[in-house]
Amino acid sequence: MPRTPRVLVVGPVAWNLLVHLDELPQPFPHTDFARRWAEALGGTSAGKALNLRRLGADVVLATLVGDDEAGGRVLARLHEAGVDVLPRRSSTGTERHANLLDPTGRRVSLYLTLAGAPSGGSGDDAAALAALDAAVAGADAVVVDLADHSRRTLRTARGLGRPVWCDLHDYDGRSAFHAEFLDAAENVFVSDDKLDDPEGFLRAQVAAGKRLVVCTQGARGAVALERGGDLVRVAAEPVAQVVSTDGAGDAFFAGFLVAHLGGAPLAECMRRGARSAAACVRSPELAGEAPAAG
Repeated sequence: MPRTPRVLVVGPVAWNLLVHLDELPQPFPHTDFARRWAEALGGTSAGKALNLRRLGADVVLATLVGDDEAGGRVLARLHEAGVDVLPRRSSTGTERHANLLDPTGRRVSLYLTLAGAPSGGSGDDAAALAALDAAVAGADAVVVDLADHSRRTLRTARGLGRPVWCDLHDYDGRSAFHAEFLDAAENVFVSDDKLDDPEGFLRAQVAAGKRLVVCTQGARGAVALERGGDLVRVAAEPVAQVVSTDGAGDAFFAGFLVAHLGGAPLAECMRRGARSAAACVRSPELAGEAPAAG
């Protein structure tokens, strides 16, 4: 019987206000009405952790949360889903966003609160960091998301020889903020939102030593390249009714990674990622029902 994969995810979580609009606001003063709104768990690392857990992986999530009501809601939702959380105390409270979403999946994210790393080196934080280092050592894959407090794990994972996966989101090929994450990762995900030549980016990164690079393209699917191989494409899974596109990229990442850790070839990993993303957009949650195997 195959062993359950163990994945460590390090990065941001948030408690978000989601406002669904007929169209995103135009840049002039006006009044608009929401189609619907809700408060919900958010953050790219929460999205990955929930989808990985839903797909059967053992998941540890290391993140920052505040000692506040929003932090309690975040932790309760993650624990309810079976995610093992290694929380460090945010010095600025739990991260919060207000996300404006239109029916096509476009989004404007307003940061209300940005989580801040603990200061002063308390005993509790030292214990949390020691637990994080142990989780790195025991993981089959270390997923390090974009946040300043995640950078330490990049160095720890490389020092221990653990495979690092990074999702660069809408990287433009030049941003200094992303550079350390790109340099440290063996396996890279990126969207094509700001890339002038996505296929050229994939080829350049593999030539520079990356083992695998995947570029998601929204409703047009995704394209990937691994060392020694050819470009592999997958179409987006058809969805009769899109409920929310929030977290679809993280769901794709999770479906791909679980398939990869199970030994699936690249084309099957891509198909599993697309099915996972489709399950997500059919649901109001960050993780939809697990797609059928096969």
